[in-house]
Amino acid sequence: MREHDWIEELPVAVTVSDAAGRIVAMNARSRATFAPEGGAALLGSDLFACHPEPARSRLEAMYADPAPNHYTVRRAGVRKMIHQLPWYREGRFAGYVELSIPLPEELPHFDRD
Repeated sequence: MREHDWIEELPVAVTVSDAAGRIVAMNARSRATFAPEGGAALLGSDLFACHPEPARSRLEAMYADPAPNHYTVRRAGVRKMIHQLPWYREGRFAGYVELSIPLPEELPHFDRD
């Protein structure tokens, strides 16, 4: 197994952008999720152009002051948790990794304090 082969079949959409806002990586679930918008053809494209307002302004703010962003969404009838996390290379902001995780309608919660 190559170092990152596991991510290709991970049942979570993983989309990676660089510091300029270009999409630089997508796993199989990400390509399938975004197939209506172009799927793998989105690689190299402008992330900001893929987002209408007000999402585009939120994304621009995230790039100006990198910080995690988390929310839930329903897409194609599937409820998902979205985690947008800044990533770094040698201590410098390098872009974002977006994890889109399908959620069941009822999700158990456990307090482990």
